[in-house]
Amino acid sequence: MKFPQSNVSQDYLKTIYSEGEWGSPQVSVSTLAARLGVSPSTASETVRRLASEGLIHHERYGLITLTDRGRQAALQMVRRHRLIETVLVERLGYSWDEVHDEAEVLEHAVSDRLVDRIDAFLGHPRRDPHGDPIPDASGHVSVPRAVCLAEAPPGSRGTVVRISDDEPLVLRLLAESGLHLDAAVSVVEQREFAGTAVLEVAGPTADEDGAVQVRTVELGEPVVRAVWISR
Repeated sequence: MKFPQSNVSQDYLKTIYSEGEWGSPQVSVSTLAARLGVSPSTASETVRRLASEGLIHHERYGLITLTDRGRQAALQMVRRHRLIETVLVERLGYSWDEVHDEAEVLEHAVSDRLVDRIDAFLGHPRRDPHGDPIPDASGHVSVPRAVCLAEAPPGSRGTVVRISDDEPLVLRLLAESGLHLDAAVSVVEQREFAGTAVLEVAGPTADEDGAVQVRTVELGEPVVRAVWISR
């Protein structure tokens, strides 16, 4: 399949896929405009062009979905972005809150050959530093069953499988609270009146008796909304 050469097209397709990966498979023009930092009219014009190229489905004032061609093109960009993030963290010493913007730039410059070399160099990782699954070279991707922590009712338990990289500050706050990939989490209380959630997080170390340390933390909704736990 011919890969879209326009950086703008690549960004739109990747964003459409990413918006639906952990939630609704359909997004709107206004959602794209907000995520990409452009005006609604600019987003609408680009959406019309992508639809005319057979990369997306979009009815006027309706929601947007990827065609099969569009999904394959989006997955190529997702693969590039997430492998770049992974090599920056695992081999170049970046922290997980520093890599998103770097990858946004580099993903448009690397060749498919270099991406495949990075994949092999890293041992074909299944997920990036934030838990997002990395598509393989054929475009196959496996997204784990998960629920957003902000929507998990009290009593829910699971392990952290994904942490959104949209906001670097949120990533730093989560790291300080002990919430990281594979951490065991229990939802104690969802305090809707305060916009916070009370959680129990199992620590990576044990005490002198060999018991796993558990800490209780209270985090605001914007923070817990960035976390997904296994179902």
